[in-house]
Amino acid sequence: MTYQIRVLGDPVLRQEAISIENIDGRIAQIAKDMVPAMYEAEGIGLAAPQVGIQKRLFVYDIGEGPQTLINPEIIDSDGEWAFEEGCLSVPGMSFEIVRPKQVHLVGRDLEGNEISIEADELLARLFQHELDHLEGVLLLDHLDRDQRKAALSRWREIQLLRGKDDTVAGGLSLP
Repeated sequence: MTYQIRVLGDPVLRQEAISIENIDGRIAQIAKDMVPAMYEAEGIGLAAPQVGIQKRLFVYDIGEGPQTLINPEIIDSDGEWAFEEGCLSVPGMSFEIVRPKQVHLVGRDLEGNEISIEADELLARLFQHELDHLEGVLLLDHLDRDQRKAALSRWREIQLLRGKDDTVAGGLSLP
């Protein structure tokens, strides 16, 4: 199956994802099918809600091959790190966002094994970003009121320039 990445304005992006009780072949297939969409969009992470699936899982690859985390949860965080962050569901836009620099994440892999990862900088940011998607939180929610207003205005301009149907043509990128 080929997934299309949902973009800002799609209500599925604002819904909280549901915990996965049974890690089976269907869940493994969803994760496997999400990876090509992530690579096509030149992303390093993709949460299930971004492809319209309200399950608590995401895939990622920071250069070590694709990984899947199921029912992930951050149990500890530390530090602070500002970094220019983009999102596949808000293509063509990025913002400096301050997030914790280190996180301790737990979850499960596709075999149901418990995973515990101490992550720093980029990987920590990726985990936090994808967990936001599982909670129905978007990148724009981390902006202050004026930044958010300007970002939404720019988004509407892009939509008008491209035409509403073109914003999801591939759902992957805008100039």
